[in-house]
Amino acid sequence: MAAAFTRRRLQAGLLLVYLLLAPIHIVQAETDIWPLELAGHAKYFYNLTSYPHNSFFDDLVGATGQDHQVDVRLKFSTRHDSWDFMADFQLIGVHGDTLALRSSLSGGIIPGRIINDDRRWFDLSHTIDEGERYALVQRLDRISVGYTGANAVLRFGRQAISWGNGMLFTAMDIFNPFDPAAVDKEYKTGDDMVYGQYLFSNGGDLQAVAVVRRNPFSGEVESEQSSFAVKYHGFAGMNEFDLLLANHFDDTVIGVGGVLNVRGAVARGDVIVTNTHRDSYISAVASLSYSWVLGGKNWSGILEYHRNGFGQKNGAYSPADLAANPDLLLRLERGEVFSLARNYLAASATIELTPLFLLSPNFFINLDDPSLLAQVVASWDWKQNIQIIAALNIPIGPPGSEYGGIASGVEDRFFSSGPSLYAQLAFYF
Repeated sequence: MAAAFTRRRLQAGLLLVYLLLAPIHIVQAETDIWPLELAGHAKYFYNLTSYPHNSFFDDLVGATGQDHQVDVRLKFSTRHDSWDFMADFQLIGVHGDTLALRSSLSGGIIPGRIINDDRRWFDLSHTIDEGERYALVQRLDRISVGYTGANAVLRFGRQAISWGNGMLFTAMDIFNPFDPAAVDKEYKTGDDMVYGQYLFSNGGDLQAVAVVRRNPFSGEVESEQSSFAVKYHGFAGMNEFDLLLANHFDDTVIGVGGVLNVRGAVARGDVIVTNTHRDSYISAVASLSYSWVLGGKNWSGILEYHRNGFGQKNGAYSPADLAANPDLLLRLERGEVFSLARNYLAASATIELTPLFLLSPNFFINLDDPSLLAQVVASWDWKQNIQIIAALNIPIGPPGSEYGGIASGVEDRFFSSGPSLYAQLAFYF
């Protein structure tokens, strides 16, 4: 009975999308005034994670945990003269042990969560069905109308923007940044905003954005929950620079960054100062990237330093130490930072074994405690529209360190994970 009810709700949701789009399709067919473009993908994700015997997670789900996820994205867009309309419909199905862990724990210990629109201006997500170990969600991740003129762009609705010059760590990207160790970075989660851009004759541009959010507890739109930001991107000779000024969740954010050419290599960096009601924090990222040919193969490499201004000092990750740093915990919960310590060094390389097969070893090293995350990612464009990605993640470090597992508050039990395997199959249409 429950399964049948779930199917009916899903069918109703898909039917609604079709009915909304059918008039556009008819206009395209009859007049061709608003030509409609349809595209999308279907992705299947699998993750297998091991837990050591002293892991708190082992007590909850056993020595290994498995997760499955399906993500279907339907992309619709149309344009007429200077106006355009875009909409991305998502259907997300999740089943696995991570959901069970999240339901058992709170406080951001388990990264990621089932997406919802509790904070967003418009509620465009609907949970079709969910339980302790599964969830099925349909949503609009993008829906916006835009105007593009000779020197200006204006767009209203749910969309995504990326700012900053970090290659792995993104200190200046304050709107839904990616986890540096994330494997799939194809789509950022959209936010409800008004976005504008003005292009100057010298090649520079000024971008302004107002991200409107609600208080997740009261449901009311509040300026303290919203973001207002401007960023100027300019040129100094052959080099580039960025200037950022923002009010983000009622915090003042000031940033400066740039890109320099250094003897065939590219140096990038950002410095961000955040003033909260409690303190001021300085975050930064600096990277050097270079490409070369070795053994007849194309190689590229990145060496990057990151300072997390909100991070803990000296590897102090006990529950009491973390509780004394609410500014860090708040950003972990909002998905704006993904690390606990202050200083990190990341190294990444990409080897083009064939034009269709890429191998990328990555290392994320915590400089404040003896721990690191080693990662190997393989990407294979198997067919014209089919891609396979696999990744092996190996956290290394003693108990009590960030990657070795921080203390749980229970004697001899840590929030630790062992090696994990990630696999993704994607079909594009």
